[in-house]
Amino acid sequence: MTIESKLISFTHKFKEEDIQLNIATETIYGTVTLPEIHGEVPVVLMIAGSGPTDRNGNNNYGLLTDCSKMIAYELAQNGIASVRYDKRGIGESSKAMKSEEELVFDDYVNDTVNWVQMLYKDKRFSKVAILGHSEGSLIGMIAAEKTRVDAFISVAGMGHSFYDTLKRQLISQPKEVYNECVHIMDELKKGNKIADMSKEYYSLFRPSVQPYLTSLFKYEPTVEIKKLNIPVLIIQGTTDLQVTEEDAKMLKSSKPDALLMIIDGMNHILKDAPMDQEKNSETYGNPKLPLSAEFKESLISFINLHLRDK
Repeated sequence: MTIESKLISFTHKFKEEDIQLNIATETIYGTVTLPEIHGEVPVVLMIAGSGPTDRNGNNNYGLLTDCSKMIAYELAQNGIASVRYDKRGIGESSKAMKSEEELVFDDYVNDTVNWVQMLYKDKRFSKVAILGHSEGSLIGMIAAEKTRVDAFISVAGMGHSFYDTLKRQLISQPKEVYNECVHIMDELKKGNKIADMSKEYYSLFRPSVQPYLTSLFKYEPTVEIKKLNIPVLIIQGTTDLQVTEEDAKMLKSSKPDALLMIIDGMNHILKDAPMDQEKNSETYGNPKLPLSAEFKESLISFINLHLRDK
């Protein structure tokens, strides 16, 4: 499927500046990438995936991709600004982390809402889009329901809920382990806390992380995306080992007017990669690999179509 829009050919220079979101006594730190052109430009707010992934798409556990930074540079070269940030508890925003017992999924959603509202007040920007990668897709689509946004882009976003995804991942465990984990998950989904459990389940369900899981389990991506009344782009790669084409098609089925782009040979970090697990995984530690060309074209075309003044 192609986007009914011609790519606008830009070769803009760009600059980067620090930007921060101040919420009460907490500060979330990010980077704004700006094309050096006169007048207002559209801006894309990028939300990283789960875990300690920083604003550039990297972490300290072997993930060195620069995928978010590369997206920012590609956008800027096409006359589009972007903001990427370290979520609370990560990177430069580590001091904004609440205790694990206090943190809930909605904190990330509310931070995104506050970023969007701040960007709309910034005279440098004409329109605002949200781009959420992996878990950032769910964060972004919920935030887009709560505040004004001109477009939403889901990149490698789950169609299954986190509850269902975790349940599928546990199916390979021994039956007694699976049954006990599902029991714990069902109680958390109901809003109940589990204080008495075997230590072997602490890595997933320790009491301090239960409030976060409870807040996350309540969301169904297929339900949330259906609520959006803005242009939506769903991008998914065929060699993604973490999120599948089925997930993308589930989102599309719930949002029939969304544009679905299935990109052949693109993996979870938006690079060209084979399906072979070992070779695919090798790309996660090579930041020199470029973004998928088809991914870049799809993204820029969608933004030009929906965020440029007609």
